[in-house]
Amino acid sequence: MNPVRKRRLIITLLILGAVAVATGLSVFALQRNMTYLYSPSEVDAGKAPDGHAFRLGGIVKEGSVHRVSGTLTTDFVITDRFQSIPVTYTGILPDLFRVGQSTITTGSMKGGKFVATQVLAKHDATYMPPQVAQAIAKAKEEHRIPKAGTGDQGPGTGKQPGGAP
Repeated sequence: MNPVRKRRLIITLLILGAVAVATGLSVFALQRNMTYLYSPSEVDAGKAPDGHAFRLGGIVKEGSVHRVSGTLTTDFVITDRFQSIPVTYTGILPDLFRVGQSTITTGSMKGGKFVATQVLAKHDATYMPPQVAQAIAKAKEEHRIPKAGTGDQGPGTGKQPGGAP
């Protein structure tokens, strides 16, 4: 092999190797910094990563907001109407944060409680973040039997449509 060709081949292989290493490191860094959105039902089912940050989306449960006096700590519950997850947040909440509103929180699970580092609230009465709407719809699909008191009758209740037993 010609020495000039050999040198070009070595340089080309070194450049390709460097590009491969840079690509691998970039993909690894991006995977570690990704935060996926989970509904309370998915967290309860164990689909959320343990010890890693993720986003929890849902609706602030009625009567669950409690502020610790003298601090910026607020405890509340996020629900998708099937499961509920208690949340603790230390900081100033968004102006639009209130009971019954859709929220997305970023944080991690610690001791059965979600410790939030960021809280986002929806901006008007008709908007729901697409991820939260999809998570709630998915939770509804997975829980085909409604909970007691919802007015719907699930399979095996002995009631037929039209009121006949």
